[in-house]
Amino acid sequence: MEESQEITVNAGDIARLAGVGRAAVSNWRRRHEDFPQPVGGTTSSPLFSLPEIAVWLRANGKSFEVSLGDLVWQRMRTSVDDLRLGELVAKVGAFLLFLRREPTAWRDHGMKSLTRVAEVTTDLPGSADLRLDDVALVRLVAELAAEHGPLEVFEFLFGRYAEAHSRQLPATRDDVAALMVRLAAGDGGVVLDPACGVGTLLLGADSRAGRADAPAVADPPALRETNGRVRRGTDAPADPEASGRAGRGTVLMGQEINETNALLTAVRVLLRGAEARIVAGDSLREDRLAGESADAVVCDPPFNERVWGHEELAGDPRWEYGLPPRGESELAWVQHCLARVRPGGLVAILMPAAAASRRPGKRIRGNLLRAGALRAVVTLAPGGPDLWMLRRPDGGRPPSQLLVVDAADDLSIVEPAWRAYVENPEAELSGESRTVRIIDLLDDEVDLAPSRHRPQHGGLDLLRDFTDALARFRETSALLPDATPALQALAERQDLPTTTVGELAKAGLITILQAPARMSADEGPLPVLTADDTAAGAPPSGRTTLDPALVMIRPGDVVTTVLGAVRVITHSGAALGPQLTLYRVDPQRLDSGFLAGFLRSADAARVHPSSSRLDVRRTRVPMLPLSDQRMYGTAFRELFELEDRLRETRTLGETLIRLGFDGLVDGHLRPCDQRA
Repeated sequence: MEESQEITVNAGDIARLAGVGRAAVSNWRRRHEDFPQPVGGTTSSPLFSLPEIAVWLRANGKSFEVSLGDLVWQRMRTSVDDLRLGELVAKVGAFLLFLRREPTAWRDHGMKSLTRVAEVTTDLPGSADLRLDDVALVRLVAELAAEHGPLEVFEFLFGRYAEAHSRQLPATRDDVAALMVRLAAGDGGVVLDPACGVGTLLLGADSRAGRADAPAVADPPALRETNGRVRRGTDAPADPEASGRAGRGTVLMGQEINETNALLTAVRVLLRGAEARIVAGDSLREDRLAGESADAVVCDPPFNERVWGHEELAGDPRWEYGLPPRGESELAWVQHCLARVRPGGLVAILMPAAAASRRPGKRIRGNLLRAGALRAVVTLAPGGPDLWMLRRPDGGRPPSQLLVVDAADDLSIVEPAWRAYVENPEAELSGESRTVRIIDLLDDEVDLAPSRHRPQHGGLDLLRDFTDALARFRETSALLPDATPALQALAERQDLPTTTVGELAKAGLITILQAPARMSADEGPLPVLTADDTAAGAPPSGRTTLDPALVMIRPGDVVTTVLGAVRVITHSGAALGPQLTLYRVDPQRLDSGFLAGFLRSADAARVHPSSSRLDVRRTRVPMLPLSDQRMYGTAFRELFELEDRLRETRTLGETLIRLGFDGLVDGHLRPCDQRA
């Protein structure tokens, strides 16, 4: 197809199209003199001609086929620089919205119909010129949309854009976004996000409206690829308009300071048929939704902004609870959200953990408590963020208690605690949730941090937990003296001939594998070994859907993380997760424990300790007979086991210490004579 002649790809693109890891592409470049030379880019990120790459891969027997979706995406990446790529994605989105709203116009009039794009999409925000001048790109997009539908095509392109710019795009964690929507906007109505980013929270609100069983966040990958061919994703609705029909009970409003992101959000929600109004601008300085009243507000605002308009907004009527200090922009966002929700309406807003206790904000926190506006503070992760739940006062009697929840280890406890609190704000709660009397919080600090108000154990519960922790700690620590490996000290250093992991891979002793690009490990029927599991020596905790491209782990595989954690797999049945590398050895020639030990030592030997990545292929490995390898492997395995046992002992010790302090302070424990 002649449209591909101008298209370039980088190493990551080649890896995805060929179904291999990036390391394989680097290996091809080093080993094959006839590998195509870069035609652009930089030394660290070269660009290659897509047609040349396709010819080379096929000539060398590599599975490779460019789908229509990939052709569209690569043409877009080639057409503009990275700084303008988001704008181009938004323009394509406007064209797709036009195709959705006037499906016959393109079919009947072709390129001439483009003069109507602006007229048909007047509800898109911003002042950007939405015309697409690349005729070949327009035709490719129209062809792809005819096959898969405008919504799926846009989500596919947006997903690629988000993957390439993940550090620049604001995004709320999917599980947190789902929780916020359920708590504040589960009943639909008018839902506002005044810092909507690329629409994550608004999409979640739209997907829930009218469907009790709907997923909380409607942001599926639109087009999946199998062997280079585009197919409909199994987790996307078969009817692209289904989500919109389900969400007609909800009206979405959003404002975003970045004009391109506002445009992307608008396209995403409007393609679903949602009733929406998305505007571009600074919500604090230039509130373009002033006068509007929402039934619920969900917000993930920017944190720690010092230039947010403190001086020019000093007399703003939104500051009902006090003028936010210059360094407390988050308290400005809290009051902005309250000002835009109807009396009795709910606000779910993410806040930095420090906002619950910083001294400059204590006056506003106190006023929020006195008025009954602040109802709950929830810790979502160690170090934050926290979730604040607020309700705009409607003249009724304010509650006398605040709900505090420490959900850093388990988000599932938040919703039941919130529902119970809403049902009866004066009731006592159990578990990791508790209610605190507001009068007890109105001291000189007004410290609302859940960690300061962790629920106290009942006497029997604490005694049982303390006794159990003490017994387990004694049992585990008693085994430590016998857990040290048998190692012999040598008078002189032993020099051994070595090779590298890369050379072992070339020789076929090791096969290096990685998970598919953009693999999800959040939900599905299949267990996934994650990077956190590997670092902690824990069983697989992730979940994913079935996919032929998944890498299934086997006993004897060696798995590493980018931060240097190493683990020898002992059980099968789980898939390899993202950001992990798997080394599968030929057991007749290489011992897995032997390899794991030297991979582990490579992290400690890195030249730049601050670097988060290490080229493991350069790791030196001794060239030894298999029998000697197994002796080394046994020693390494004993060290790994000792490390795991120390980690477990430390965790038990920390639990024992916490329970001991709690018991002594609360009066459930007392010192005793150790000699007795």
